[in-house]
Amino acid sequence: MLTLTNLQQADIAEIADAFARLSWNKPTSQYEAYLQEQEVGERVTIIAHWDSVFVGYLTIVWHSHYAPFAAESIPEIADFNVLPNWRRRGIGTALMDDAERRIAERSKVAGIGVGMTADYGAAQRLYVTRGYVPDGRGLTYEGKTLAHGESTLNDDSLVLYFTKALR
Repeated sequence: MLTLTNLQQADIAEIADAFARLSWNKPTSQYEAYLQEQEVGERVTIIAHWDSVFVGYLTIVWHSHYAPFAAESIPEIADFNVLPNWRRRGIGTALMDDAERRIAERSKVAGIGVGMTADYGAAQRLYVTRGYVPDGRGLTYEGKTLAHGESTLNDDSLVLYFTKALR
């Protein structure tokens, strides 16, 4: 059975270990910072467990670092991960539903960014099917909008931002 809770100190080692087994760079320090940001109201981290086993999470950044979202006070769904062996079971949908419900209590719009490599293909499709549309500002690299004809590296820092009207 799927349960969603806010990040707690006791979750941190389990989360970091799960990603270490995948050779993903997500150290305990990242989740300790998320917990600290959650405690001061800057971010909330929603953790998914399936029968007490960690299976994924996402965070909501209440004051986005993406300048257009910050200027319009659009909260951003960020760092959204479901462990590969647990995908296609509705976990990502449940996390997004919960995040959108929480954001709707504060904002009429939710924002999200997605990487442009094939590794993000499932996320790209999910966001579009949930009603997210590109924000119309084009691609960004490390938070900077790319100009027409500008070349860049296609890695995790190349992002297209989307928004969704929630109410």
